[in-house]
Amino acid sequence: MKQPFIKKNRTFTTLRKYAWIYTLLVAFGGLWFPKLGLTVPLIIIGLTVSSLFMGKYWCGNVCAHGSLFDALLLPYSKNKAFPKITKNPYLIGFIFLFFGFNISRRILALQDFWGSASFWDQLGMIFVGTYLVVTVVGSILGIFFAPRTWCTFCPMGTIQRIMHYFGTKTGINKKTNKVVTPEADKCKACGLCSKACPAQLSPHEAFKDGKQFTHPECIKCSTCVYTCPTKILSYDTVEQGDTSNIPAPKIDVGDHREKERKAS
Repeated sequence: MKQPFIKKNRTFTTLRKYAWIYTLLVAFGGLWFPKLGLTVPLIIIGLTVSSLFMGKYWCGNVCAHGSLFDALLLPYSKNKAFPKITKNPYLIGFIFLFFGFNISRRILALQDFWGSASFWDQLGMIFVGTYLVVTVVGSILGIFFAPRTWCTFCPMGTIQRIMHYFGTKTGINKKTNKVVTPEADKCKACGLCSKACPAQLSPHEAFKDGKQFTHPECIKCSTCVYTCPTKILSYDTVEQGDTSNIPAPKIDVGDHREKERKAS
């Protein structure tokens, strides 16, 4: 069977190229130095706030796990289509609730240790363990399927999706949420941008009609911008007439291509 996706280098900035070091440092180094895990809540706060203004920009440009998947795993990945089950709304909802409940439960269990010498180590280990699980599971999925397979049901991605929705509907991100924008009537509909898309979306369906790509699952990684052979893509704020087309987050990434065909 012909492979529908191409392996395109996604590490364009220094941060994206080396952020994976942080992932390994926390996931493995944290086993000996648990306090490294205390930096993870700052990451959660950062991606939550940024997604309100810029959608899933963090996922495609800052996320340390995303860096690991793109910078290290891409050359070894089978680069297949995401398994349908990873986009199942029940699975996405379950993973989100499981991670949230498990972390909350373990944090509450530490209340008896508050003030003790081991409290901060135990608290840090909660996040170290979570990071280790995501690193191992995400890497296995990335090798046998596609690098960003974990991202289809990542709990942090779900948070970004929800915050992006509220940012859009309230108009807070009107001047900060930039999306990929084509030069009018210049798209050749070659589809290379879609074949190289790490999130396996179909931006060319919008570009060929001269529309901005406003899909909420776009991680704004610029891969399509650099892949475009005619170099007609750039970033711009969402046009006023397009904001009403952004769907509400249902914790279901669904069939992107089918949704985009219907919307175009």
